[in-house]
Amino acid sequence: MTDGTTRLRLGIAYDGTHFHGWTRQPGLRTVQGVLEDALGVLLRRTPPAPGLVVAGRTDAGVHAAGQVAHLDLAEDQVRALRRSRAARAGQDAAELLGARLTGILGSSPDVVLTRTSVVPAGFDARFSALWRRYRYRIADPAAARDPLQRHRTLWHPRALDDAAMAEAAAGMLGLRDFAAYCKPRPESTTIRTLQDFTWTRDAHGVLVAEVRADAFCHSMVRSLVGACVAVGEGRLPVERPGELLEADARSNEFPVVPAKGLTLLEVAYPPDAELAARAERTRARRPSLGSADSDLESESD
Repeated sequence: MTDGTTRLRLGIAYDGTHFHGWTRQPGLRTVQGVLEDALGVLLRRTPPAPGLVVAGRTDAGVHAAGQVAHLDLAEDQVRALRRSRAARAGQDAAELLGARLTGILGSSPDVVLTRTSVVPAGFDARFSALWRRYRYRIADPAAARDPLQRHRTLWHPRALDDAAMAEAAAGMLGLRDFAAYCKPRPESTTIRTLQDFTWTRDAHGVLVAEVRADAFCHSMVRSLVGACVAVGEGRLPVERPGELLEADARSNEFPVVPAKGLTLLEVAYPPDAELAARAERTRARRPSLGSADSDLESESD
């Protein structure tokens, strides 16, 4: 971020069903592509349109209720927003941009802005984050199958033992190497702190996993859920998912569950005065479990 720019934080929600994930890809409809194209329309008279930095790059089909991104507006872009016919007295740059982008996205979009705010220069949507929280929903034969929830719930044909799944999940908590649960990426660490992983049934009998960690590597959440499903079916012993944390490569003992049941719920950040320091710590890569600091670089979710 350079002098004279204004940093904005965006809260974003989307139905991932018809998106090829977050990250812009040539010829494919993505969340980043839709939002950045809308920014291009809004700021066409004061180019270039800013790019978005996101807290977690979700895969194709994954939904979000609490995604976070940031962008930087130049001084001339802020002035242009304030001079627009839609501008109202007293609105700051974030309010103006949020209102205008919402109009461009249309009356019934599958991606919406839930909040916009001006943030300190030290805020980084990706590296300032303390943790991310996801939810995964599964309807087995004991659960009611609601067609209105079919795009965000996995319908599973076999009965699942939720108590065994909860026990398996508890055995994976802590600062661990999750190589067995991550799609490998060159030069990327697979060490993460899994802070919370629970299984419960809701009022309709749907199995709901809540997963929280400082960061997630590629496909990690769906792999963790897949291991627990294998336990719930009786195909893996309860202790096996925890034992796999000793492996140094991705496991093939269980399938990764489909994306449709996964939703990014929330991303947490420290107080404003600690944002920049948190980002610097997170950027420092931690090559081994022997590191005294467990803050890790955030990759894709």
